[in-house]
Formats: sequence, structure tokens, C-alpha cells
Amino acid sequence: MRQMRLMLRLHSNGVSAREIGRTVGAARSTVQDAIKRANAAGLGWPLPPDISDAVLEERLFARAGVSAGVRRRPEPDWAALTRELKRPGVTLQILWEEYRSEHATGYGYSRFCDLFREFERRLSPTMRQHHAAGEKVFVDYSGKKLAIVDPRTGEIREAEIFVAVLGASNLTYAEATWSQSLPDWLGSHVRMFRFFGGAPRLIVPDNLRSGVNKASFYDPEVNRSYGKMAAHYGVGVLPARPYKPRDKAKVEGGVRFAQFYVLGRMRNRTFFSLAEANAAIAEAVERMNGALMRRIGVSRRQLFETVEKAALTELPAQDFAAAEWRLARVGVDYHVEVHGFFYSVPFDLIGEQIDVRVTERTVEMFSKGRRVAAHERRYRGGAHGTDPAHMPRDHRGYASWTSDRFRSWAAGIGPNAEALILAIIASRRHPQQAFRTCLGVLRHMRGLPSERVEAAAARALEVGALSYKGVISLLDARRHRSRPDADNDAMILVHANLRGPDYFH
Repeated sequence: MRQMRLMLRLHSNGVSAREIGRTVGAARSTVQDAIKRANAAGLGWPLPPDISDAVLEERLFARAGVSAGVRRRPEPDWAALTRELKRPGVTLQILWEEYRSEHATGYGYSRFCDLFREFERRLSPTMRQHHAAGEKVFVDYSGKKLAIVDPRTGEIREAEIFVAVLGASNLTYAEATWSQSLPDWLGSHVRMFRFFGGAPRLIVPDNLRSGVNKASFYDPEVNRSYGKMAAHYGVGVLPARPYKPRDKAKVEGGVRFAQFYVLGRMRNRTFFSLAEANAAIAEAVERMNGALMRRIGVSRRQLFETVEKAALTELPAQDFAAAEWRLARVGVDYHVEVHGFFYSVPFDLIGEQIDVRVTERTVEMFSKGRRVAAHERRYRGGAHGTDPAHMPRDHRGYASWTSDRFRSWAAGIGPNAEALILAIIASRRHPQQAFRTCLGVLRHMRGLPSERVEAAAARALEVGALSYKGVISLLDARRHRSRPDADNDAMILVHANLRGPDYFH
């Protein structure tokens, strides 16, 4: 339109059409046609200031014989309807019914939908996608959740809604899970394949963290556990482009269905368990898959049975065992941490980074593709699960230390030695704190005469010497010998060089 304005300005100054054509780089006939259009539209130079390029183009190049459309029926606010349609459970059928309740002479449902789709096409361009039978399944979670009430406590817990839609037939699967975590995500896929009775060639997920570690248009990084599941069923994973919901428009429609059928139609129902909710969802899914699709005149189930079922690949004999893969570094105590519990690996892997595979029952460790350890998964009890075979030689001996072992060791020497060991253990807040002291004392007693050891142990109990240094000093000193008899004690007490008790009074 900038060139058109220039032509009108030059023409108003008396410049010939040939000269105008040279100036703007157009043929003389083109200039003459533009000036003729301007005259027919009643436009001259200078143009009114309120005429924009869009208005100027409309005035000059509107199709001949076509007048501006005039609606004979009242029209709704299409922009407002677009916003309303984004609400959960809202459909064009509902919006049309509300529109007709206000305007009894308004458009019929078909014309209403046509005009709405025409308005939608003006909002932004959409890439039309064609999906071959057995090619893709689209999976995602609904943004809205389903409330489930605990029958014992009355506590309300919200469940996620997983939705999967086959590309060609639109056959839909939905279920409720407690979370979007990796075990629930993988379990939903296993049940989805079982529902379809086969597997397509590709899974198109959203960029959920449980499925995609790093979202990227060029090189998305798929979660390792998710990749293992896909490999088990022989399918590929093709994440949708980040922030491009129309790449998975199929599942977006399925999500709207889940919100409309489950959250909308079941909004007045109260569920008391996940199984009860899933039973209701299964009924709604079956009704939806059996309903006729208005555009093609057959149901999703019929289309699946006739077109897509034969194109799916056969499922493996066994379902995929959901497992979580993670990287872990072996600590200085040759244990790795998994969900708050610690599991041992061979001690020569200290400091190494290993792969950990976690299932409901087992925890397995792999180093360079070789399994190096396997443990039963712990959910309660002691935090550490240690295999003695993973310990260094000196640690194995330490792991076998117990109070009974030290007691029986000392009992083999004599009753005083046994009593001393029991006293040392009892003097500590925790028995394990006394194990090293007992070990040192008993090792020091080796090779000594039992009479000498017994005498030293008796003296240690008498004076309360229950530390390692105190007992060792008694064992090494000559003072451990037996005390003088009572007669000698009495004779010493009356010696002239000794002050009696009366001296101090």
C-alpha cells in the first residue's frame, strides 16, 4: 500500500502514468488500473487520515459484485465463546444451547459450529495432521484432578487422570492414578497397551519429567526407564515439541473428553477408593468409544476394530515390569542411597558411579553393564542393607561383634574377666560403644596367666577402672596381686608410725 499511496500522490501532482510507472517500477497499465480503482472508490490525494493500509486495500481491491456480508441473525461474542470453551467440561453443544436460550431465532447448531470454526481459523494457523492406522498413540495427563475421599478419615485426596488416544481411530483409554510419578506413569502405559490389545509404532508423550528428561525439538532426552518400557513393547518415543500442544491435538481432545465425562458428568458423585473411581471411568470410556462420531457416522470402537486393530503389533507374552533407573555414586561406606535406605555394593567400587534399577521388590546395582549387587527392597526397619560378601576382610569381623560374643570370650578366661566385660558394656549408653574397648582388653589378656588376669579384673571392678587404659595399666602393673590378709591389715593399722582416726578429731 506504500506504493499505492505514492502513485496517488504523483497522479495528483500531474505526473503521467508512464513516468509514475518508471518511478515505482510498475507497468503503465498497472498504474492506470490503480488510478481507475481509486476513482471508482472515490479516493483522491490526500487520503483521509483515518484510512489505514488494510482499509485502503479493502476499498481498492474488494471482489467485484460481492457486497460486505450482513448477518441477518444475532451473533454471539465469538472471542468470549473461545475463552469459555477452555473451561473444563464446556463443549460447543453447551455453548450453543445457552446461545439459543437467549436468541430463539439464532443460528442452528451446524451453522453455529461452522461460524465458530471459521472464527478459530482466523486466530492462528494450524498444521493439519494425518495419522495412519497403528502409527501413533498420544498420551498425557489431564490438568484437572479427581477427588477421592478416605472412608475412614474423611480426608480428600486428589488423583491424576491419565489419557491415551490412538491416532487413526481416536479410541480412547483413561484411568486415575495417585500421582504423575514414574511408577504410575509406566504402570498406566502397561495397562493402556493391554486395553488396546496391541502396540502402535510410536508413543507421543508430552514433555513430562517422568517420560522426558530434557525437552528439545532437535534431540529430546527420553527417561531411561521409559525407554526400557518402550523397547519392551517395540515402540518408539517421539515427544511433542515443547509448548506446541497442537502436535498432540488428539490427546488434547481426549483430555477435554476426560474433563467433560469424568469431572463434568461425575461432579456430583463421591468416590471412596481409586478402584471405584477407575471402574466409573472405564464405564464412561466405554460409552464414549461406543458413541457415533458425528462427522464420519461410526463409533471409535467400530473404527478401531475395522481399521486400526490389525495394524497394531502383537504384545509380548509378559507385561513390562515397571522399574526406575537412576545414577548413584558409591559412598565411602560402600553403600548407595535409594529412597532413604542404603544398600551395599562390593567395596572396591567406592567412589564409582553406578546404575541402580529399582522395582517394587528389588534393588539392583550395575557397573559397566554388569550386575554387581541385588537386594530385597526395604520399606521399613533398619536403614542399611549390607551383604557381608561386599565388606573388606577387617569389616567382616567387626560386623560380627556382639555383646554375647565378647561375654563368651571373657568367660573362657574366668568369672572375673566375664564380669569385667559385662561391666564395661553396661557402662556405655549403647553396647556398640563398648565393643572396641572390650576387643582391646581381651586381646591384651592373651598370653597372660589366668590368675594374673583374674586378679587384675577383680581389682578393676573394685576400683571402677572400666576404661581401656585403666584395665591395661592394672594388667601391666605389679599392683594387681592379691591384697594382704586381714591379720596383716590389722597389724599395719596399729603401727606406731600411723595416725589413728582419733588424730583428726
